[in-house]
Amino acid sequence: MKKRLWLSLALAYPLMLTGAHAADADKPWLDARQSPDARAEQLVKAMTLDEKIQTVFAYFSTEFSPKKYEQPKEGRADSAGWVPGIARLGLPPQWQSDAGVGVATQAVSKKPYERTSLPSGLATTATWNPELAFAGGAMIGSEARSTGFNVLLAGGVNLMREPRNGRNFEYGGEDPLLAGHMVGAQIKGIQSNHIISTVKHYAFNDQETNRNHINVKIDDQAGRMSDLLALQFAIEAGQPGSVMCSYNRINGDYACENDYLLNEVLKHDWKYPGYVMSDWGATHSTIPAANRGLDQQSGFPFDKSGYFNEALKEAVVNRHVPVARLDDMVKRITRTMFANGVVEHPVATPTSADAGIDFAAHGKVSQADAEEAIVLLKNQHNLLPLAANVRSIAIIGGHADVGVLSGGGSAQVYPKGGSAVPNEGPTHFPGPIVYHRSSPMGELARLTKAKLTYNDGKDAAAAAKLAASSDVVIVFGNQWMAESFDADDLNLPGQQNALIAAVAKANPKTVVVLQTGGPVVMPWLEQVGAVVEAWYSGSNGGAAIARVLSGEVNPSGHLPATFPASLAQLPRPKLDGDANAKDENVIENFVTDYNIEGAAVGYKWFDLKGHKPLFPFGYGLSYTSFAYADLSAQPAGKGIDVSFSIKNTGARDGKAVGQVYVSPVAGGWEAPKRLGGWNKLALKAGASGKATVKIDPRLVGVYDSASKTWKIAAGEYLVTLAESAGAKPAASVKVKLDAASVDVNGR
Repeated sequence: MKKRLWLSLALAYPLMLTGAHAADADKPWLDARQSPDARAEQLVKAMTLDEKIQTVFAYFSTEFSPKKYEQPKEGRADSAGWVPGIARLGLPPQWQSDAGVGVATQAVSKKPYERTSLPSGLATTATWNPELAFAGGAMIGSEARSTGFNVLLAGGVNLMREPRNGRNFEYGGEDPLLAGHMVGAQIKGIQSNHIISTVKHYAFNDQETNRNHINVKIDDQAGRMSDLLALQFAIEAGQPGSVMCSYNRINGDYACENDYLLNEVLKHDWKYPGYVMSDWGATHSTIPAANRGLDQQSGFPFDKSGYFNEALKEAVVNRHVPVARLDDMVKRITRTMFANGVVEHPVATPTSADAGIDFAAHGKVSQADAEEAIVLLKNQHNLLPLAANVRSIAIIGGHADVGVLSGGGSAQVYPKGGSAVPNEGPTHFPGPIVYHRSSPMGELARLTKAKLTYNDGKDAAAAAKLAASSDVVIVFGNQWMAESFDADDLNLPGQQNALIAAVAKANPKTVVVLQTGGPVVMPWLEQVGAVVEAWYSGSNGGAAIARVLSGEVNPSGHLPATFPASLAQLPRPKLDGDANAKDENVIENFVTDYNIEGAAVGYKWFDLKGHKPLFPFGYGLSYTSFAYADLSAQPAGKGIDVSFSIKNTGARDGKAVGQVYVSPVAGGWEAPKRLGGWNKLALKAGASGKATVKIDPRLVGVYDSASKTWKIAAGEYLVTLAESAGAKPAASVKVKLDAASVDVNGR
């Protein structure tokens, strides 16, 4: 298809669908009383070959100067993609947007979409609250619909094998259960708006360095019990309409033409009914990609060729790709559109820049997420919450006088009024660095009578002088992360560690607020009084941070990832690949071996090796205290039912996260223990609550590749209740399980 053919296709389809289609004898697929599968099957039979081809080929919807590519006229400006609709059949176009934390603008634009941003995905996971994840997803889906999008590139669930990964902030941490269920809840929220969401990046796309070619080595069993299990949980919980295959290779084959990943695991074993779209630039062929399970090429012209356009048509005509396979591709796409109500609930072209969005209400959704995401890591001598008798507070660094940091790349959401700090960072992708217009200092000024003084932190001596003359110091430590690069190490960049050390030496009543994309090391930890991990806190992040510091909100976030004490503790202290390599022939030989840790990702690796982290997975302090009791566990089907009670024994209302870990007494797993489940309870001071957890059979089994089953060994299992993976158990009980097996899907 020529570059300009999209124009005739666009003109053939109305700019806006005015309402749900009514079924008639000529278009039985528009009868919503039928199943999505039946409707898609009828529709595919009515389509011409050219109509089928155009449905599996998506255009980038942004000017692309390197290839002199012009944005399709019917595509939404500066967005991720567009697929033409078919007016005669009543099939609407697909308008695609990146939306990891909100409706994103694809490129630096004179008129970016100014939309509400959730906190980072890692922050949302740190809430350990699926209801908040669903609410955030519902908010994103609502703004997407108002902006004219019906397909969202959201749902990032890549496990944190590599804490230096530049995109960790988009994802759900290191544990398959926690990441899968939290991201799945957000996907479900997005799709509640009759929007299609993806889950991504499938699979093992756990670093940005050489991401387009690096070959990940991993065995089937290890993969099924780690990254793939996280994606499987997310698919089960969220039922995303699409899976986005990743850039990297897995055991030699690119993810988007990987028969094992796409056909065997996803479509056969998991019985996934939706469609597979490629990441932008991740398609490498026509015949292998189509026959091995890719359903839609995305983001042309990011790839070297329009593989699923004229080349695919020729391959089908010449029978290199069976007609039945093309029909399956189209059926999966249209079935998903029917299943998610995209046809019956068409999106409209926005009539204004704001698109009628209630930004105040949506900001509160983002703020609620941010408040529960904040993790209190240290609080010596109860420095926090700030005491009422504090007279002077020094606010140092991080642009905390004007806004809060966000992560960069394709997930970037632009705030109303533009960045609070203009012209910082790279001028081109993945920049610029954007700060949301929610000032922690400004918000704190509303909550305290203390005198607040700001210092930008560029001169450590001046900052220390201000610190010495203040009752309390709050230093903001920033780590900007973004798509396309990984961190060199786990230190705060620049001279921030030296700044914090100098300030803490001048005044030990120093609070460090971290705005990071993931774990960092803290060489100054012993010298400061308190540490708060605020992540990238979203549109109302300043208010969330201020309310936690002041005590209006009791922190209840818990780490979704281990904070290592040093790079030496990682499976790969040196990142595989070479970020500076330019020769594609050299890059294609880069390999990373995930069999080193296998399924022992994150806290499991630390347990296995006996490493003591800086802060363990699941860790998080509170302004109150909790007591755990009445732990009970018994077999339930082929899993385990657990119950326990939590009492708020302090003087403040708070929220507790009771974490349940399980391990076989006889050993034999990839690591000593696994997270089996959790329950988060809001408790008034002095009140108690009852919590229950159902441990999935797959979490007490070991995957057997030969039989494609999870095998549960007979014997005793230790069920432990704790406040983190590294905490002393609050209680433990043993439960005896009979030998059993469940299928690949846990049934």
